[in-house]
Amino acid sequence: MAARKSGQAKNKAGDILRSPCPVACLLDICGDRWTLLVIRDLMFGRSRFKDFTASPEGIPTNILSDRLNRLLRHGLAEQVPAEDGSLRMGYRLTEKGRALRPVLESMRDWALKWEPSTKAMMP
Repeated sequence: MAARKSGQAKNKAGDILRSPCPVACLLDICGDRWTLLVIRDLMFGRSRFKDFTASPEGIPTNILSDRLNRLLRHGLAEQVPAEDGSLRMGYRLTEKGRALRPVLESMRDWALKWEPSTKAMMP
């Protein structure tokens, strides 16, 4: 990995930006194979760790923990008391996270049009 120049721009979460390009910035937050799926699950109303691990993609628990922490750090999700009253915390999207809905809907629509093996799961 190349060394970072001192004084390089950082985002609000303190991560060094590799570029001021908004697409690159979004990809730095959500551009791996799992993060948008966690956001999708949050949009579906899933809120507990066990709910995310039950998704058909089978996210490994260590990666899920990392992605949830990333979403918290970037202000896309927040921790909330579990609805069942247990001591474990749940997660929900913030306004910033909910603003990604049109992005996911566009991705869904593209895949439904161009990838015949897909089917809609997102309302």
